[in-house]
Amino acid sequence: MFGPAPAKRTFEAALRDVASQKPAVRVEAVTDLVPYAATERERVLRAIEGALRSDAHAAVRAAAAIALADTKAVEALPALLLAVEDVDPNVRQMAITALGEIGDVRATGRLRRALSDERPEVRFQAVIAFPRVCAQPADALEAVMQATHDGDPLVCHIALRMFEELGETNGELPPASMARARALLGHASPLVRATAAVVTARFGDPAGHAVLVEVVEGKLRDVDHEDEAAAIELCGELGLAAARGALERRAFGRRLGLGRDPLRWHARVALARMRHERAVREILSELGAWDRHRRTLAVAAAGRARLAAARPAIEAMRGDDRKADQGAVEEALAAIGSDGSDGSDGSEVDA
Repeated sequence: MFGPAPAKRTFEAALRDVASQKPAVRVEAVTDLVPYAATERERVLRAIEGALRSDAHAAVRAAAAIALADTKAVEALPALLLAVEDVDPNVRQMAITALGEIGDVRATGRLRRALSDERPEVRFQAVIAFPRVCAQPADALEAVMQATHDGDPLVCHIALRMFEELGETNGELPPASMARARALLGHASPLVRATAAVVTARFGDPAGHAVLVEVVEGKLRDVDHEDEAAAIELCGELGLAAARGALERRAFGRRLGLGRDPLRWHARVALARMRHERAVREILSELGAWDRHRRTLAVAAAGRARLAAARPAIEAMRGDDRKADQGAVEEALAAIGSDGSDGSDGSEVDA
């Protein structure tokens, strides 16, 4: 979204430091070369590919694989395919990640084999990468479907995530995929159950609503943080009345003496989406906060909650980056709409 970070070294300094005696310096140098690929692509890729192929330190090889992904270095495909068999598991994972990011169909065969690798960390990355290089959507969907039967909960979890990605690309989740996601609501792993609930809810199936509420209430342990945040937001979006009490505790209360809930912002947005009076009042109030960061968060919250009453205050910030991040301003205004409505009546439903 924001593009690569400015290089910390000059181009020549980064090239020099790729050969440093210190592995940490070589890692930084490989990363610092990435922005220069726009103007010195051949030399940049030669240096990074060399680090991937021959550096003795695994952290440098892993950094090189990610750098090749960041530069979309299709030219380095052979080196990345070899790196999938690296002795270091992190390098293997980063090489597979890079192949998926580059998206070259020539990696299909190697990634297909990786889907059945004996190492779960390799299968995990292959499930993400394979659909991004596979030219046939049906083959990609079949591979992801197979991965939902994997004995490792993390692999099954990421396969469900890929169901979601494929569904967003196609505009819908095929019936067989939805049926499989629904079946996984009863999986032994809370991690998988939570993801299945998020996926089914996002594609209009209410079967997992009760599981969403359990996630918000904290009854499911070892849930992925991203899924927990999504469950909170979905409870607000769907108006699940059964989640209201838990959302209030997370948004306004303290949990077991451990301080404020780390997902309190999401909980307050969810409540505001349900037209909770206190949540709406607090978001509208913070649009006038003295701190720019707080104003920007309030803008984003008002947009997510579709608060029509926030529109005049947000419009007043338009064109002035000192008042709030302009990307957040435009996103919020687009979400609220010209009439301040997203078509929802804000009513709550049972889980």
